[in-house]
Amino acid sequence: MLNSNDSNGKAGLLLRTASKLLDFIIIAAVMELIPNAGYFAGLAYILLGDGFFDGRSLGKKLLKLKVVSTENNAPCTFRESILRNSTFAVGLGLTILPWIGWLFLLGIIILEFILVLGSTDGKRLGDEFANTMVIES
Repeated sequence: MLNSNDSNGKAGLLLRTASKLLDFIIIAAVMELIPNAGYFAGLAYILLGDGFFDGRSLGKKLLKLKVVSTENNAPCTFRESILRNSTFAVGLGLTILPWIGWLFLLGIIILEFILVLGSTDGKRLGDEFANTMVIES
């Protein structure tokens, strides 16, 4: 759990949404630039992205957000990043199926959005899996 004297507070929904959108734009660009391997590079980035840059994906780094463990306030590890982003990776993985995959990904995004809105700690399902939270840094 975060200490009460910690100056970093939970990140707002708008910043979190914007950072994930930036990450998805990066993934889309990679998928277009590297046609054969871009799909797998995108999946790898979704899974591992929050483990880079001291708990920051590129989108979070640009918007000054950080993923930390709720147990010890340490930056997100690659293991935690895989756990917290597995829901998005499954959705992205299913996009190879026409319509159904994209609808499933959209459903996951909407579910995660609703969970963040309803959570007092600002946690989505992936954060619950990995015992993490996103803070402003």
